[in-house]
Amino acid sequence: MNEREACIACNLLTGIGPIRVRRLVEKFGSPEAVLAASPDALASVHGIGRELATRIANWETAIDLGAELGKIRDRKVHVLIPSDEAYPRLLHQIYDPPLVLYVWGEVLTRDHHAIAIVGSRRATNYGIRTARMLGFQLAQAGLTVTSGLARGIDTAGHEGALASGGRTVAIIGSGLGKLFPAENQGLAERIADGHGAVVSEFPIDYPPDKKSFPLRNRIVSGWSSGVVVVEAPGRSGALITAEQAGEQGRSVYAVPGPVDRPASQGCNRLIQDGARLIMDGSDVLDDLGDMFRGPSSPTPGEKKPDAPQPVLSLSTEESAVLKALGAGEETLLDEITRKAALPTSSVLTALMRLEIKRLVKQLPGQRYLKT
Repeated sequence: MNEREACIACNLLTGIGPIRVRRLVEKFGSPEAVLAASPDALASVHGIGRELATRIANWETAIDLGAELGKIRDRKVHVLIPSDEAYPRLLHQIYDPPLVLYVWGEVLTRDHHAIAIVGSRRATNYGIRTARMLGFQLAQAGLTVTSGLARGIDTAGHEGALASGGRTVAIIGSGLGKLFPAENQGLAERIADGHGAVVSEFPIDYPPDKKSFPLRNRIVSGWSSGVVVVEAPGRSGALITAEQAGEQGRSVYAVPGPVDRPASQGCNRLIQDGARLIMDGSDVLDDLGDMFRGPSSPTPGEKKPDAPQPVLSLSTEESAVLKALGAGEETLLDEITRKAALPTSSVLTALMRLEIKRLVKQLPGQRYLKT
C-alpha cells in the first residue's frame, strides 16, 4: 500500500476526520503506519478511543478500499493528497485540511491563486448578473474562481469565469458519483473539460447531506485568498462560508443590495460588520494588490520568498493594444486604434479587459495610460 491509497482508506473510515488523522500521522509517521498500528497504540493518541482504535486497526473489514480504487479508475478521476505539489497551498494553512481531494478535471499551479464567489441558491436577477460579472472579471484577471456548484450565485460565478476563458473550480458537498444538483451536470462537464476541476473530499458515491455542505464550505474559503458574497439572506450557507473565511484569515467581500430586500440582508450585515463593500472585480483586485505585487526587496542575505502571482493571459488584441500604449504616456483612443491596426470596437473591448486586469487605466477625454 502506498501513501495515496492509505489516505483514501483513512478517508473512507467513518468517525475519524482530518484532525484525528493528522494527530495519528504525527504519532506514527505516515498514513500507512497508522493503518498498520495496533489497537493499543492507536488508543494512546489523544481523541482516539478504544472503539475507534479497533475500527482503524480492522480497517480491511470496515471498508472496501479495492472497490473505491476501482470507482476512481472507472470515472477517470485522480486523488490529491497533502504531500502533492498540486494540492492547494492555502488549504495547508486551515485547521482541518482535507485528507484527500477527488479531482475530476485538472488542478493547475495557477489554481492556487483563487477567489471564491458564493451566495444564495434563490438568487435574484440582480444577484445572477452581478455574480456572472464578477466571475468574468476575476477569472479574466488571472484568478481561479472557486464556488460550490450550487444553484443561483454559485452557478452564475462559475458561468462568468467560463465565459471569460478563465478557470474555475467547483467544490461539491457530495461524492463525484452523486453530483448535486443534477441539473448542473452539464456545467460540471464544461468545467472539467479543460477549464478547471470539480473537486470533492468525499468518497465517490457519498450522497449529499446536511453535514457535508458546511464541510464543503470550509474548502471553498480555505482554498481561496478571499470570499466574495454576492447575495445572501439573513441565514444562509454563504454566510457560513464567510464566517469560516474570517476564521481562516481570508478576506471577506460583500456586494451591497437594497435594504428592503431579504436577499440582501446577509451581505448588508456583513458590510456593517466589517466586510469590504465591492461593486466590481477591480475592488477585489485593488484590495489584493499587495499579494499580486509580491513582497518588498529582501535584505542582504535574506532569501526572497515565493510570491503568489496570478497568471495573466493576454489575447492577440489585448497584446496589440498594450503595445500601442507608450510606457508612462497618456495615449488617445484614436492613436491606440491607429497603432494597433484594429477596429475601434475591438480596441475598446481590449481596453476594458486590460483595465480589469489592472494593466491599463482610463483617464478623462478617451485617454489611456499603461499602469
